[in-house]
Amino acid sequence: MQQPSHTHHGADSILRIALALLLLTGLVMVYSASAVFAMDEYGDSYYFLKRQALWCLIGLVVLLVAKSVDYRRLQGLTYPIMFLCFLLLMAVMVPALSQEAGGARRWLKLGPVAFQPSELAKFALVLFIAKSLVKRADHLKNFAYGYLPNLIVLGFFFLPILFQPDFGTAMIIGAVTFTMLFVAGLRTKFLVYSGLALIPFIISAILSQGYRTRRILAFLDPWQDPSDAGFQAIQSFYAFGRGGTFGVGLGDSNQKLFYLPEAHTDFIFSVIGEELGFIGVMCITVLFALVIWRGFITAYRVKDDFGTHLAIGLTLLIGIQAFVNMGVATGLLPTKGLTLPFISLGGSSMVVSMLAMGVLLNISEHAVARR
Repeated sequence: MQQPSHTHHGADSILRIALALLLLTGLVMVYSASAVFAMDEYGDSYYFLKRQALWCLIGLVVLLVAKSVDYRRLQGLTYPIMFLCFLLLMAVMVPALSQEAGGARRWLKLGPVAFQPSELAKFALVLFIAKSLVKRADHLKNFAYGYLPNLIVLGFFFLPILFQPDFGTAMIIGAVTFTMLFVAGLRTKFLVYSGLALIPFIISAILSQGYRTRRILAFLDPWQDPSDAGFQAIQSFYAFGRGGTFGVGLGDSNQKLFYLPEAHTDFIFSVIGEELGFIGVMCITVLFALVIWRGFITAYRVKDDFGTHLAIGLTLLIGIQAFVNMGVATGLLPTKGLTLPFISLGGSSMVVSMLAMGVLLNISEHAVARR
């Protein structure tokens, strides 16, 4: 097994610049997408901008703390963090402690703020898989010892999140886990068999909830139900179509004016497409591509196995969620309520994403160039 590196370098500058540009874009676009709605709902056009700025500041503090702590210390904290996350996921099921919104119970009430434990659970699961892959490095071809424990722990997080219900986050943690295991060298047939075994459960989960079935049908043909299940997708298409190559101009979106639901959260990418056009969309895509590229470069260059697996997992967390959000907005994927990291309004998502980036930046400080 590789020995940990104790060499310090500066944190990845490209990663820092890409993150800074995404955060600044998020502040501008949250205000642009929400100002009219905020004025109508709260009498203050800056209401959501101020919330986003506050979460950005909290996120920056979390990032700086995470960046200053040697990531290798997280290996010893993995089980306490997992246990805390599992308790928080259980607490969400207690009505007196949690908050319901849109038919889902995903938030814990912490005084004046609400926190979404499933966001922290994503981070905890990546920690566990990274630690587990180091521990079981020589047993990845063995189903009982190399694969099954990871699958069981995934189930402990997957099921509570699925029952909140938060189908999107459950799918993301599954995708991140299986990708980390695949990259680490787990036997492909284990993952293929698991995927095949999951298909009936996924179909059952979709068919058991009418709104999920309607979303799938709307994804296949949104114009079959343009006023209900297909409404979000159609309004998003209109936004991108109206934006064209160069956009209609910052602040001049029509779709955000009570046509496009969740314009400042789930569908902020559509507002970017309308106001900044194809050029703006490509700029955001390139920034996320830079984050993913530098994340994988960091994973390749760091000398210890835990750092490699952790960097891959954290990069996948950001990359897969960004891909899913963009895919939903552009009609490549069925409608799912997931934020665009660093850009959409969302406190829990912002803080945990910044935590992930802080750890990733710390890992990059220990990475060394390879010829």
